[in-house]
Amino acid sequence: MASQVDEYFMGMAIRQAELAARLGEVPVGAVLVKNGLVIGSGHNMPISQNDPSSHAEMMAIRNAGRVMNNYRLPETTLYVTLEPCMMCSGAIMNARISRLVYGAADLKTGCVHSVLSLFDEKKLNHHTECVGGVLSDSCANLLKNFFKDRR
Repeated sequence: MASQVDEYFMGMAIRQAELAARLGEVPVGAVLVKNGLVIGSGHNMPISQNDPSSHAEMMAIRNAGRVMNNYRLPETTLYVTLEPCMMCSGAIMNARISRLVYGAADLKTGCVHSVLSLFDEKKLNHHTECVGGVLSDSCANLLKNFFKDRR
């Protein structure tokens, strides 16, 4: 269930997405929170990094791992403006992130609820709580405007 806290941190993720857009990257942003404090943030960087794994979620997880000095990030919540893909969903599971909150659904590559529901797969050993649709209109509009401007 989304809350005012979720909307607050999603607003921070939106600001990360806006930064990505200004840099010519697809506007997706993420923040990772533990005990009310941001421990990692990031935005899409695959173009500038020449690295297809440099999605917003991956950047936030990498930054948080360095801050926490650990590759496991339990008792954390990841806020991301777009439903994570398969790669990012796998990283979320491997990092043992407790909760995922995303904004816009991704009907082409989303692996939380849209195309696949990886977090519901009983055979997998970690199950992150997932909440979608938080500030979804704002998150979706960032993407729509970005691609409209590029056409």
